[in-house]
Amino acid sequence: MKKILLLSTIAIFGISNLMNAQNVDFGFKTGLNISNVTGGDIDRNNLFVFHIGGFAEFKISEKFSLQPELLYSRQGSEAKNLVKLKIDYLVIPLMAKYYLSKKFSLEAGPQISFLINDKFDFNDSSIPDAGTDASSFDFGLNLGFGYHINSNLFTQVRYNYGITSISENPEIKSSVFQISLGYKL
Repeated sequence: MKKILLLSTIAIFGISNLMNAQNVDFGFKTGLNISNVTGGDIDRNNLFVFHIGGFAEFKISEKFSLQPELLYSRQGSEAKNLVKLKIDYLVIPLMAKYYLSKKFSLEAGPQISFLINDKFDFNDSSIPDAGTDASSFDFGLNLGFGYHINSNLFTQVRYNYGITSISENPEIKSSVFQISLGYKL
């Protein structure tokens, strides 16, 4: 995992050195994750958690840009108000952005996630928290849109559909709806 993270970081900085500095914006974003998992036969509720991190937006043309991100993202679900599945990831989405106007953009792209921490958090304090069998890697696809409030402040809405299984017993996949607020430096 450390090698993949190092290679990803080098690739992002390598791309930024190839691009003209005036065509690159850097910034930070944070927001709400409305997370759940699909699969298995347990009724689950959404888990309202968060994400935070940074991004670089490389302007290819007036209408098109690429935006790699590096985020810390908590995901999971809640089962019948008894236990919360909390899974923390280091998330690396690569979003292709098409600007419909100066303020609105459509966004789509792949996302890879690396497991940082996972646990079952029981609502009954007499039951100790327990680890899960979550996979150390997750791959998904993102689709969303963005709106620029002004030249520095923006908001994004995105849905991430998990392609790979995050657990084999039962086989479950992630499903995350994100609402973000970001700031370009």
